[in-house]
This record gives sequence, structure tokens and C-alpha cells, in this order.
Amino acid sequence: MDKFTVLSAVAAPLPEENIDTDKIIPARFLKTTKRTGLGVHAFDSMRYRADGSENPDFVLNQEPYRKAEILITYDNLGCGSSREHAPWALLDFGIRCVIAPSFADIFHNNCFKNGILPIVLPHDVCTQLMEDARMGGNARLTIDLPRQVVVRPDGTQVPFTVDPLRKKLLLEGLDDIGQTLQHEKEITSFEERRAKAQPWIPRIVLD
Repeated sequence: MDKFTVLSAVAAPLPEENIDTDKIIPARFLKTTKRTGLGVHAFDSMRYRADGSENPDFVLNQEPYRKAEILITYDNLGCGSSREHAPWALLDFGIRCVIAPSFADIFHNNCFKNGILPIVLPHDVCTQLMEDARMGGNARLTIDLPRQVVVRPDGTQVPFTVDPLRKKLLLEGLDDIGQTLQHEKEITSFEERRAKAQPWIPRIVLD
């Protein structure tokens, strides 16, 4: 998982509430177990018309937001199905940070597990950040995770809170597997001792 430290990027404003995971990645694209290749289908029903052509009114089809790495929206982002494909699709599109007044719990957890930073800020602050984002590519937002602040284009700093453990894991780029591999020596040593004492039990090998 890529580390998240300081991100200065274009932010896309999406002023909607209750954007569920089916809007983020429709169910018909859930056949894959790979984390890559889903970005083209992120917000599929909103990005594309019935004939498959782009909807020019949707923000992610407009410049400079085609390369947005930050998404700002309103309450209850990620509600509905618990599909982990939703953060996979956002990450594959290029989104590394989502900002909203509230998130669905499972989606919120899945974001952290996949290297996306979800930031909870008041509704009126999200509205201000959307206005900043609408100024275009020259009005980049900076997400400073070590200092836990969002820096607006005018230099105003907006503090946010994040769980200390989740912050540490993002800063170090550690997902669940990465955390386990930190204990590789201890696990290998245990398996070697167990293999000698109980050779009939299959040994776990970490590659």
C-alpha cells in the first residue's frame, strides 16, 4: 500500500448526499477480485450515458477534475452494500482522499485499509472546500496527514481528527498484510519450532 503523508492535488466537488457504493461501483463490475482496472467504472452510472458516451455534466469528466486525487461530498458517503470494490474503484481512478461530513462505517474502514484517507469535516466546511475546488486546477488543496490539517488555497488551515493507529498505518503504507509481515521473523521462528515438535502439521511459509 502506498504511503500517505502530504498530498497537494486537484479536488473534485460532488455536492450530493447518500452516495451509495452501487453508485461508486455498480454491482455488474464486481466479478473481479483484483484491485486494479475498476477506475474506469467508478461512478459509472453518473459518468456515462446509456449509449456509453461520457456525460459532460459530471464533474469527473471535466478538466481539471479528470485528474482529481481528492473528492469532496456531503453526508453518508459509501452507504449501502459493504463491497470493498468501492474504495478499489476510487483508488484506481486516482482518489487518495475523500472529505465529507459523515461516512458509512464499513466504507470508512475500507478506505483506510486501501490507502485512502477519509476526512470528516462539518457540512459548512465541506461547502467552503467545494467552492475552493470549483476555482479549478490552480486552487489545489493540501492534505497534511502528519499535522492533521487541510490547507485551503488561501493558506487557511482546517484541522481534522484521525485515529492514531490508522494514521500510523497510512503514514507507513501498511495494510493488513503489511502489518502481519512486520512480524515475519517471529512467525517464521515459531513455525520452525512447531515443525520440529509437530512435523505432521503443515508449516506456514510467508513469501
